[in-house]
Amino acid sequence: MAHIAYIALGSNLGDRRENLIQALGFLRAHPEMDVECVSSFYETEPVGGPPGQDKYLNAAAQVQTTLTPMDLLRALLKVEEQLGRVRSEPQAPRTLDLDFLLYDQEVLNLQRGGISLIVPHPRMENRLFVLEPLAEIAPHAVHPVRKQTIAELLQSARNAASQPTSQKSDAFSLHGLRALVTGSTSGIGRAIALELAAGGADVIVHGRRSAEAALEVAGLCRKHDVRSGHVQTDLSLQENLEPLAEKAWQIWDGLDIWINNAGADTLTGAAAQWSFEEKLRVLWEVDVRATMILARAVGRRMQERGGVILNVGWDQAETGMEGDSGQLFAASKGAVMAFTKSLALSLSPRVRVNCLAPGWIRTAWAEHASQAWQQRAVAETPLGRWGTPEDVARAARWLVSPAARFVTGQIIRVNGGAVR
Repeated sequence: MAHIAYIALGSNLGDRRENLIQALGFLRAHPEMDVECVSSFYETEPVGGPPGQDKYLNAAAQVQTTLTPMDLLRALLKVEEQLGRVRSEPQAPRTLDLDFLLYDQEVLNLQRGGISLIVPHPRMENRLFVLEPLAEIAPHAVHPVRKQTIAELLQSARNAASQPTSQKSDAFSLHGLRALVTGSTSGIGRAIALELAAGGADVIVHGRRSAEAALEVAGLCRKHDVRSGHVQTDLSLQENLEPLAEKAWQIWDGLDIWINNAGADTLTGAAAQWSFEEKLRVLWEVDVRATMILARAVGRRMQERGGVILNVGWDQAETGMEGDSGQLFAASKGAVMAFTKSLALSLSPRVRVNCLAPGWIRTAWAEHASQAWQQRAVAETPLGRWGTPEDVARAARWLVSPAARFVTGQIIRVNGGAVR
């Protein structure tokens, strides 16, 4: 069965026009592809990436094919490789860029053998350099998610582009960045994943048990017109850690943001009845060892392109809290906070490393805490309320954004001003 697909072409290295012509030649030569229509070539300014880039030459092509979506993507990647495409930092100059825009009216989010495919292409509806050539050849094609024609999307994008630059510039924007948040199926991690997606980042959701919960969060992330996938890994097992870093790195050919949020829950459920020694063991495995090994593994990979690592500590680790839980969390989170400072020195200047130290945050434990704990949390917080996961998430978004580019090796307390 034949399918209609739309491909965007771009080049800003070497002989741009010749690169596009050769790419179309390779596509036409494929036995299962018929290039039915090609737009004019459009010269456009680069969007994002390192400064000083040359302008792009862009085009769009309509293709009839019997290839499956993943096979078509592999064919496009092979053409890029044949024309010398080298993948380095995000939005860097390239000899050829082939973007898979549409495939019939399919909405796809696939991962096969380390290759990720999302159709319709994320954010195509906001990119004039995609929409202008595409509208030339397919003005009446319909975006299967937006339910608007390409001509309508182009007009909306032109209207948005006419706004003053001051309205469009945002140092807190995460557009084009790729992130993973461990422990992001609930609580603070979930809030962080959604906040990063709202900022424009593509987000990989991580969980230990519930694929359903991970899929739910990934679906909510995609509502912000970003890519989102999920991985499941038990972080208490050391042999799972390096493979997780490698698998996550391969999904989108690198990551720009890694947030070590996952922590063992020893306050609720059956774990609340464990011995001190058993709680210490699992906190060491998940909160400390997993954070350290994953941060080091990802940090090594980020050294070439740059990136941001964010760990999660606890505001009372430095000041202390009475009781078994205070001793356990002070030891585990205190280790994470000290490790953060040393890792920041080790990875600078290419990689920034910081640590959030939340205070009294209304998580699952807090929802069912006794009245005495409820009163204590409010009394110890100068702002007079519990913090929320969203309060922590907004701080996380700032720390991983370009707005915090001069911040590394810091412990940032998110605790309503508590000083103990």
